[in-house]
Formats: sequence, C-alpha cells, structure tokens
Amino acid sequence: MSTAVSVDAPHKVEVRSAARFLFIAAIVVLCIWVLLPIYLLFVNALSSPQEVSGFPKTGLPSFDFGSVRFFLSFAGVLQALGNSVLVAVLTMVLSIGIGAPAGYALSRFDFPGKESFRMLVVMTRAFPLPLLALPLAVLFIRTGLDDTAFGLAIVHTVLALPFAVLITFSLFSGIPIELEEAAWTLGCNRWQAFRKVVLPLVMPGIAASAVFAFTISWNEVFAAAVLTIQNRTLPAFLVQSLNVSPLHLKFAGGAALVIPALIFIFAVRRYLFAMWGIANR
Repeated sequence: MSTAVSVDAPHKVEVRSAARFLFIAAIVVLCIWVLLPIYLLFVNALSSPQEVSGFPKTGLPSFDFGSVRFFLSFAGVLQALGNSVLVAVLTMVLSIGIGAPAGYALSRFDFPGKESFRMLVVMTRAFPLPLLALPLAVLFIRTGLDDTAFGLAIVHTVLALPFAVLITFSLFSGIPIELEEAAWTLGCNRWQAFRKVVLPLVMPGIAASAVFAFTISWNEVFAAAVLTIQNRTLPAFLVQSLNVSPLHLKFAGGAALVIPALIFIFAVRRYLFAMWGIANR
C-alpha cells in the first residue's frame, strides 16, 4: 500500500505541474494575441510616415510625431473626434439613466411579465443592425434626427441598454433589501434610502455600465456611417476615407480610437474590480 501511494504521489505532482504550465502558457498566448496588435499599432502611430511605409521594420517606435500631426491636421478629423466624444457621452448618460432604473425595478419589484421583459431586453441584440438600417434611416429622416449626434446616440443607447440593464440588475439583486428597509425604519423615504444606502454600493455596476456604453458607442461604425453624412463620428470618418488614406494616417487613426477607451477603462478600474466582489456575494 505504501509503495502504491509513493508511486502515485510523483505522478500527481507531474500532472499538476503540466496543468499549471499549460495554464500559464495559455495566459501568455492570450496576452500576446491581445497586446501585440495594440503594440504594433502604437509603434507605427509614434513613427514617422517614412518609417511606417519603409522596410525593414525595427519593431520600436522612434517617437516621431509626424504621423500624429498629419492625422490631427487632416481635414475633418477634429470634427469627427468631437462628434465621437459627444455621441459616446450622450450614449453613456442615456444608457445609465434608463438602464439603472430598469435594473432596480427588475430586482426589487414583482410584476406580470417580468421574466418576459428580461428576455425582451436581451432580444434587442438579436436583430442585426444592417437589417434595421433602412427603416431607421427613413424614420430618422422623417423625424429630423438624421445626421445628428442625438439621433445616433439613441441608436447606440439601444445597443448598450441590454448590458446596462443586466449589469445593474445583478448588482441590485446582490444588495439585500433589508438594508433599504432598515433605512425606511430610520425615517428615510424610498428615494433617500436608495441615494444614501444603495447608490454607493452599486457605483461599481454603474461604472461598468458606463464603460460598456462608452466603448460600444466609440467603436460602432455601421449606424454612424448610415445615419450621418456631415457629422460623422471618427470610426465612420476613417472608414469613409480608408481607401484614399495613406498608411500612417490609418495607424494614427486606429490609435486615436483605442486611446480614449483605454483611458476611460483605466479611470474606472477600481469600480470594475469592486463590481466582482459585490456580484459574487
């Protein structure tokens, strides 16, 4: 018996070591898969136009901002960049303003059709946007919302709203209703209990919803290309001029699309980390 145990022990150690090695290798491969394109993007964005088009490549940035200066001076870029920021902020505000109350209602109240409503919220993502492009364009032209930041923000809000509702629903469900009831017994009404007790606890979920809404709006290109002409967002503007743009402009434009999303995620990272602790209660 002791011999069998002594034989199995090294085998188990080898299996665990192999599993640990495969796990670490998978993480390394995944990181390379995600980070390498971003690294190459910034290397070319921070190099001169001649270095971007020339060979051989060094793989390191020369920190020549010629490509960036050319991108910023390109006609229409600054206006498109401002439109992207405006639409993304409007989308973020609308998604949180609509999604958070809906998530709270789903977590705190029982009403007929509650489960069907949750399913319908998710089903809004089941319809491909290209399928809805033509009726949306006709509707927006008739209502005067075509080629406006607010009209595009409405479309982006519809895309981001399911995430906002489901994220805030899970967060509100993880907070015991007894906390609100205790605040009611101490003289708070429902709004005061929500603002003083629940809202500080769900801020990580609200921040996560804001991150999703912002990035969805910032990177969305199809609706922006169809519903806008003069007031295009940056992704739609870059796609419009993709065939006639030099290579260094494309790299600088790609970096301009990535940087704001990274900054926004970095700014709310502590809320994102805190969200997992609340959601796993």
